[in-house]
Amino acid sequence: MKNKVTILGFDFGMKYIGIATGQTITNTATPVTSIKAIDGIPDWNEVTQLITTWQPDILVVGKPLNMDGSSQLLTQCVNKFANRLSFKFKLPVELVDERLSTWEAKQRLNATSNKLTSKQLLEINAMAAVIIVEQWLHDR
Repeated sequence: MKNKVTILGFDFGMKYIGIATGQTITNTATPVTSIKAIDGIPDWNEVTQLITTWQPDILVVGKPLNMDGSSQLLTQCVNKFANRLSFKFKLPVELVDERLSTWEAKQRLNATSNKLTSKQLLEINAMAAVIIVEQWLHDR
């Protein structure tokens, strides 16, 4: 890999997809946004705009697993989403174990109440994407 690698990370969900960016110079990640999805399908024009803006070298997608490491139903949807990203944008896509990323995002944002606003949900998804990017940076 080249010296500075820019990452665009995705926290996939059926209703919202959180997005964060990161880079390898400082090994840090920052929330970007959350976009709506319908049954896991985003507005691909929004994704294209984000990729055009950030010009990532790699795309990282959180892979949901059960606590014992086994796949779950959502894992198949994430694999499909990752394959579509790779096909549409011709960029490398890596999957990262995202166990407990949403829980950690809620802790970081102090969003632990049972009733969360839609704004809080968007922030949580973007922060979960940050955690996914941080995990990729840590693991590489």
